[in-house]
Amino acid sequence: METIRLRAPPHPRDRREGPRTLAGPAPGRRPRYFSYADSGNRLDPVGAPETPLFELQDLHVAVAGVDIVRGVDLAVRRGEVHALMGPNGSGKSTLANAILGNPDFQVTRGRILFKGEDVTAWPTDVRGKAGMFLAFQYPEEIPGVPVVQFLRQALSARKGIDLSVLELRVTIMEWMARLGMDPSFGDRYLNEGFSGGEKKRNEILQMAILEPEVAVLDETDSGLDIDALRIVARGIQEVRSARPELGVLLITHYQRILDELTPDRVHILIDGRIVDSGGPELARRLEEEGYQSWRS
Repeated sequence: METIRLRAPPHPRDRREGPRTLAGPAPGRRPRYFSYADSGNRLDPVGAPETPLFELQDLHVAVAGVDIVRGVDLAVRRGEVHALMGPNGSGKSTLANAILGNPDFQVTRGRILFKGEDVTAWPTDVRGKAGMFLAFQYPEEIPGVPVVQFLRQALSARKGIDLSVLELRVTIMEWMARLGMDPSFGDRYLNEGFSGGEKKRNEILQMAILEPEVAVLDETDSGLDIDALRIVARGIQEVRSARPELGVLLITHYQRILDELTPDRVHILIDGRIVDSGGPELARRLEEEGYQSWRS
């Protein structure tokens, strides 16, 4: 197999036009349930509706025979950031696992579409190879496997590119600098002894190197103090600046990460259903009123 050099994307202020490289570019009221039509359809230049990059259609998900997600409709287009907010037990992480094909989470009705194609039955590895990425709420430790080696194997599976450790290390070092990570990070065993902030930054590093087309970030702000949260949010923005067409579904409990990373759309998930959708102002209203305003 031909060896291809992977390059880190240029910083936005250094970007010039040219060939694309591999790593380029109201209280008291009852809730009403939203569907895809509520989010509005954007038109492409010739006037036809733009095909969403990623879409959930009437998605129902069960765990051990218990219905958790009960008919979710959501569409993310290229370059958009959507925030999915909900209290504990609302079904947020269940939805994230179903999106990436975890077999313990059974889709009982509805569809998951990626670039217009039904991927509901695809296994996890096929979804990942196609360009879907999940940043876990609780990343697992893998003793004995250095970060750089893990990324080399993951990149080979994702893109079929067999880079030398040296070639990949150059790119990782450049990205670690952009993400504010210590240079020794690449030699440490994956997530072993990592702080909460280091684990989350490692997930963002993986997103940068693997270059997915859509990223589902499951409570990336969980367990982080305000300084670590800002670092992680800046890291997400760095990746988005390098890949402006990246679609992001950010799953979170709280408004605070949205102060650092402004979403295009905000959705509120209660008891497995999206009960409201809107712009960034919806998250601010939620912060003031709490979830009780949306409970039936």
